[in-house]
Amino acid sequence: MILNEDKALKVAEFLLQIKAIKLKPNDPFTWASGIKSPIYCDNRVTLSYPQIRTYIRQGYSECVIDHFGKPDVIAGVATGGIAQGALVAQELGIPFIYVRSEAKSHGMTNQIEGHFEPGQKVVVIEDLISTGGSSLKAVEALREAGLDVRGLIAIFTYGFELAHSNFANAECPYITLTDYDVMLNKALSSNLISEEELESLRQWKVNPQEWKK
Repeated sequence: MILNEDKALKVAEFLLQIKAIKLKPNDPFTWASGIKSPIYCDNRVTLSYPQIRTYIRQGYSECVIDHFGKPDVIAGVATGGIAQGALVAQELGIPFIYVRSEAKSHGMTNQIEGHFEPGQKVVVIEDLISTGGSSLKAVEALREAGLDVRGLIAIFTYGFELAHSNFANAECPYITLTDYDVMLNKALSSNLISEEELESLRQWKVNPQEWKK
C-alpha cells in the first residue's frame, strides 16, 4: 500500500531527480546476491536535500498517524532507517529507538538501542523494502523484547510478491511512500526511460532471477 497516488508520484520524482534511484536496464547493476538489477536505490541520499528530507519526514509522519495512530515510540531499522526514524520521532514528539541487524558482541550486547518499556506501541521506520527479510528481523526482535509492533513504513519498495508474502506471514502491515510501479510511470512521463525500457523494467520485477539471462 502507498500513502496516496499524488504524494507517491512526488516522492518518486524526488528520488529520480537526486538520483537516489538510478535506472540502467541496458547496463544492469549486480546485487550482493548475484541478481542482475536494472535499478539501484539508495534513499540515504534524500538526507542531503533539506526540502526533500522534510517532505519525506512529513509523509512518514502522516502515515504513522493516519494508519497506526500515535505510537509510544518510533523504531528505526539499522542502518538506513535510523536517521529517517529519528526525524519522524522528532516530528511527532515521541521517543526513538533503533534495531541492529544482530546483537552487539561486546558491551551490553544490545540489539535494540535506546529506552523502551515492554508493552509499548511502536511503528517501525525503514528506508527500503526488497524481500522484507531485514525489516522483519527487526520486527521480530522488537516483538521478542515485548513491544507491540503496529506496522512498518518505508520510503520505497520494489513490490516483489515475496515481500508481500513475508509481511503477511509475519502479520505485520506495511506502507510505503512510493513504489516501483509509480516510479516507473514517473520515469516514463519524465522521458527518463523509453517504452521498450519500461517493458524490460517491468519484466525484471516479475522474475528478477531470470531477467537478462
